[in-house]
Amino acid sequence: MSHTISIRLPEDLDRWLEEESRVTGLPKGRIVRDQLENLRTKKARQPFLDLAGSIEGVPDLSAKKGFEA
Repeated sequence: MSHTISIRLPEDLDRWLEEESRVTGLPKGRIVRDQLENLRTKKARQPFLDLAGSIEGVPDLSAKKGFEA
């Protein structure tokens, strides 16, 4: 690891991190790194794209103006 940051945590988040560390046996820094990596991966993945192409219907549905009764 080549970069270090310092952060201030609210008491409730610090308690959660301390408990998570105790339960899992992982250092607090490792938990924080894992959570940051999960967030980065989740944002890069764009899960809404999993639905692309899964809707059936007329091909020009988004181009239609108004509603058919």
